[in-house]
This record gives sequence, structure tokens and C-alpha cells, in this order.
Amino acid sequence: MRRFTLLAAASVAGAALIGTVAEGDRKSRGGEYRPLGSDASFTTVHKDALGLEGLTADAKGNLYSPARGGDPCPVVRVPANGGTGVTVGTLPAPCNPAGLAFDRKGELFVADSGRILRFRPSASSPPVATVFATDVPGSNGVAFDERGRLWVSDGGTGQGRVWRIGGDGIPHEMFRVQPMVNDAMPGGVGRDPRSAPPATVTITDAGRQASNTLGSQHLVANGLAFDRDGSLFIGDTARGAIWRVELDRRGNVRSPTGCDTTFMSNTLCLDNVFVQHPWLEGVDGIALDREGNVISAVNERNAVVVATQRDGVVELFRNPVSATRLRNEGPLEFPTSPVIVDRRLCLAHSDGTRRDNAPNAGGEVGPAPGKAAAAKLSCLDRKLPVEGLPLPVR
Repeated sequence: MRRFTLLAAASVAGAALIGTVAEGDRKSRGGEYRPLGSDASFTTVHKDALGLEGLTADAKGNLYSPARGGDPCPVVRVPANGGTGVTVGTLPAPCNPAGLAFDRKGELFVADSGRILRFRPSASSPPVATVFATDVPGSNGVAFDERGRLWVSDGGTGQGRVWRIGGDGIPHEMFRVQPMVNDAMPGGVGRDPRSAPPATVTITDAGRQASNTLGSQHLVANGLAFDRDGSLFIGDTARGAIWRVELDRRGNVRSPTGCDTTFMSNTLCLDNVFVQHPWLEGVDGIALDREGNVISAVNERNAVVVATQRDGVVELFRNPVSATRLRNEGPLEFPTSPVIVDRRLCLAHSDGTRRDNAPNAGGEVGPAPGKAAAAKLSCLDRKLPVEGLPLPVR
């Protein structure tokens, strides 16, 4: 499998400018990913008064997303082609759900603030989810492997942990994505990237200096997705990277670990970076198509980026610049979770007020007066060149 690091991606791009594809005639086997242009349109299929982040789909083309901040938190089902959303289950408060995924039996598993909840969706009698697992601090991304084991990322604490959970509900830490900073000395050693806003920088002719200590972006293990050969892909928000981890059929890590003794011994080596690129800075959720191309929701840049197996990195879409020189007016409003239904790309938008989406008063949803919704689900009006990989992967 071909890997692209930042250096390799740069050599592919040659003299191409950021925001363009390196060359327009390199094709993947099933179709070519090209930038859609600023006139690409997205149809909003659901708006919610509560916050939304996670998104998944069933085999019938329905979208599922858990709302945040309710008591309890409802999980809504919405047809990807449009229609009325219905509540199909609830999460007991206090609840702050993130990623979610179906198992083969049709139960829905939801990452929620250090625990995993599960229930069988029902519109006629929405059940209350029960606890499947605990002791997964920062639980965020979730994905099932081919043998029905649930994998969970630590997308909250910045430690980069990834757990595997079997049918007994007991989590086992399998590996760590390298954190941005180690603990070799008080205060750590490494690099701490900051997202502006909420960080602010004093910009003058003499330089650009930090004005405060806000905006630290330390999340290195975010969205998860499996490919057909059982490899696990992980979105690295802080580095703008996608990691690829090889596993055996028992779910044990085959990829190299322990290369840097300043980290825990189960920490991945940098050899496992599948791709790193500035277009991916702020990546959140990821999804794979049938050819193993990785489609990423890059919320900090209000963009969708594809890391392809043969064509390098393609910025599929980024919000156009408004009259105010910002990119916060949509159609993307801090997209978090991509899902491919057949060949249709759908996204959850949490409307976070960070980087390109700050201030979050622009667009369809958000805190501005007259807006009845805090978040939304939307789908691209143009089909992708390759079908999505069915979930869970078999």
C-alpha cells in the first residue's frame, strides 16, 4: 500500500499551488477525485436545536446522529435523500456523544464521555441506551473490525490511546498515536500547535506573536475507519495526518511501535503515517470508499480532503471566501463526521467556533439571533467517483 508523508506529498505536487490538484489527469481505478470548485452545493437534510458531531448510516441509506446537551440526548434518524428526522433512541444524561457505529446485529454503539453506550434503534418505541463499556477516557471515534470487535479512539485527552473492546465490554489499550508532547521533563518536550481562533496573534509589520495561550490543539487520535484488508486508519487532528495501523486477524498490532523511548512502549513509530499534508490540518472524522481512499472532514479549515491510494492528496472542497475575507458562511460549518451513502457524501456540522469557522455566526446554523438550529447534517449534491465502503467492514 502506498504511503504519503508530507515530504512525499510535496514531491507529488511539484510546483502546484496549495488549493489545486497536482495534475489533472492521474486517475484512480474507479474514478478520479478532483476539486469541486467553490460553486459546489450541499443540501441540508436536518437541522437540530442541540449540538451534533457523530454520524453514521445504515444499509437503507438512513443517517444517524446523536445530539448533545439534552436530558436525555436523542439519537435522530434522517433519510440521506431528505425527509423528516425521527428519534430512534436516547442517551441518559449527562451525555456528550461523539462517534457512533452499527455492529453486524444492527445495534448502535455510541462514544459518550469515557463510556460506550448501545441500543437497537426504534422509531416506534425509542429505547434508552445502556452502558456497554467504561474506562475509555476521551472516547471519540469508533469502528468495528471484521470480527466484530469495537475500536475506540481517545479524542479528548491528547494521549493518543486506541482501545479494542470485545463482546465482554472490557477495553484493552492496543497502541498509542504519538502525542505532540512527551513527559520526559516537566513541561514536556515536543511541539504544541495552536488554532487561531480561539488563540489570538498580534500581527504587525515586525512579526506575528502569540497574544495568549489559548487554542492548543493536542488531539492526535480522532476518527477511525477500517479498510478491506483489516488495516485501521486514524485521523490525527494536531498533525494534519492519517495514520495506518496493520493488525493481524486476532486484532493484535503488527505495525512497528516503540521507536521513540521518550513515549510509552506501545506508541506507534512514525513509519505508520499514511499521509501528512497541510490540507489535513484539523482533520476530524474519516471514511473510506471501496478503493481505500480516505475521505476526511477537516473542520478547522471548513474543508473535505481525500487521501487517495494513487493520486496523492486532493482538496475536494473548501468554503469560499466571503466579503469579510472569512470562510465561515458555509456551506461547511465545522464538519466533523463524513459518511458515504452509496456514492453520496454526507457530513455532520457541529459549528464549532475555531479557526476557519470563527466566528460561528455565519452560515445556516449557530448562535446568531434568528437561527433556530445549533447544528446540521448535509449531503453533497454531486456523487463521488467511488462508492463508499459498506460498514461494518467484512
